[in-house]
Amino acid sequence: MGFLDTILGRTKPVQPNLDVLFQLPSAAVTLEAATGFKPTGSGSVCFRPVEGRAFADVENDVRELLDMSGAKTGTLPVEVTKDSFGFTWLVSSHMSSEVEDLVTDLHAVNSALVDNGFGPQLLCTLVAFTDDAQRRLGLVYLYKRGTFYPFAPLTGERRDSALELQIRGVLENDLKLEQDLSRWFPVWGAPGL
Repeated sequence: MGFLDTILGRTKPVQPNLDVLFQLPSAAVTLEAATGFKPTGSGSVCFRPVEGRAFADVENDVRELLDMSGAKTGTLPVEVTKDSFGFTWLVSSHMSSEVEDLVTDLHAVNSALVDNGFGPQLLCTLVAFTDDAQRRLGLVYLYKRGTFYPFAPLTGERRDSALELQIRGVLENDLKLEQDLSRWFPVWGAPGL
């Protein structure tokens, strides 16, 4: 960052570190031990679609790669959905005990998009959890911030803020958590959550 950028208050965006996704399996162990939340086996990558052949080819390559991975492990094929805001969600499903495999799939999707020049289209990655009381929780990775945050949806587009703050306290030593609570965006209707 240059002198002029400093004077004008411009900051350099944080570069996403996709390898931090591999911290999720150990964070899942901490989360289960402290709160009883267990992985559901579902995770998703959200990105803004781009028109054009190159992006469509990358999206198809990613789907084929994950479908082949699922065929080898006996998991469900990859599902692609679009939400009401026009974002695309690529959902991968595994057995709930296969968090490492799930994270590997999600990392592969992210890496394929970044390697082909579509990194700016990435919005977030989400891994879903639930507890014995059927409460839902997502750990969300924000690409543009390089941080995680918990999202605990309730019915009627409400969220359990107290639970989210509790989860922050539990995982503060396991993951780089987003400190600015205004950036804990709700991901209503996220597939798999």
